[in-house]
Amino acid sequence: MELPSGLERRWQALRHLEAAVQEALDRALQNEHGLSVSEYTALAALAYSDDDGHLRQQVLAEAIPLRQSSVSRLVARLERMGLTERFHCPTDRRGVYTQITDRGRDVVTAARATYVGVLQQALAELSGDRRLAALVEQLHRDTDPAGPPRV
Repeated sequence: MELPSGLERRWQALRHLEAAVQEALDRALQNEHGLSVSEYTALAALAYSDDDGHLRQQVLAEAIPLRQSSVSRLVARLERMGLTERFHCPTDRRGVYTQITDRGRDVVTAARATYVGVLQQALAELSGDRRLAALVEQLHRDTDPAGPPRV
């Protein structure tokens, strides 16, 4: 059997990078803010949306990205925590919107500093791994000072 191609090796390196960063984010967000990465990501997508803090659940699922059924459970958890509210679309009763609450905005604002700090620290630590160095360098170059993208 032939050795893995460069593409396969880069894909594995990317998977290792993502797993390491995900673990660091999970640990820090849970310890400091009581949030999972998925909860933080959903709140951030809502907070930075162009629609004044609300998105259709289908759009939220695409932005995170998670399956629709997973987003429904996630939004229910956030709602129980008082961080989001759900309401039906006024023009299409089948559509459900999720709205970030003021408390949700406060939580995601506080958690963002942790999130960004962990990303910076994890990438700095991982840049020493020769398999990941090129990927980490690219991520450092792609840092956008304007902030997160709008959904």
